Amino acid sequence: MLGNKKRKILVLAPHTDDGEFGCGASIAKFIDEGHDVYYAAFSACQQSVLPQFPSDILITEVKEATKILGVKPENLILFDYDVRTFGYHRQDILDDLIKLRTDIDPDLVFIPTLTDVHQDHHTIAEEGMRAFKFKSIMSYELPWNNFSFSTSSFIHLDEKYIKTKVDALKAYQSQAHRPYSDEDFIRSVARTRGVQIGTKYAEAFEVVRWIID
Repeated sequence: MLGNKKRKILVLAPHTDDGEFGCGASIAKFIDEGHDVYYAAFSACQQSVLPQFPSDILITEVKEATKILGVKPENLILFDYDVRTFGYHRQDILDDLIKLRTDIDPDLVFIPTLTDVHQDHHTIAEEGMRAFKFKSIMSYELPWNNFSFSTSSFIHLDEKYIKTKVDALKAYQSQAHRPYSDEDFIRSVARTRGVQIGTKYAEAFEVVRWIID
């Protein structure tokens, strides 16, 4: 997909675990192919963690999850915005994104889709497009939040990458109660996308902008 040249790939996750859900298997595949993957999460959702867990549990969990995917610890960037408040901090978020653009200079950026109805996801999608308008951009799907999604691109995935995605998401024990954390659901989405392109598993994406060099 990305050719023989080593690429720098940046995944923008509004909240810890969004990147794993949206493109976790592709992250594992990119790293396996020798590309550098950076993962930036903008909130550890401390205000919405269940009371039986430490409020900062998602910071611990995202470190473990991205490690399972193969992301280098130094390539994990964590911001500290409060969940469901991103719309009030657009300029600060844009400034952070521009700094990521300057520091990393990625070849490809993954963002949530613009049709994602979660307010934080939508903000990252909009500001991500603004900050990285001169880069290749693809949007990942989070089916429970997407009213529509254009499957304009697919990444073929072997079983080992789906298993790595599942294992990474299992690191989020604080989120295990959510129905979309269920392994059967995760595999069913990957299986559906695979069937659409005549293979067993895939992840689907919207092409926002694709720059060929």
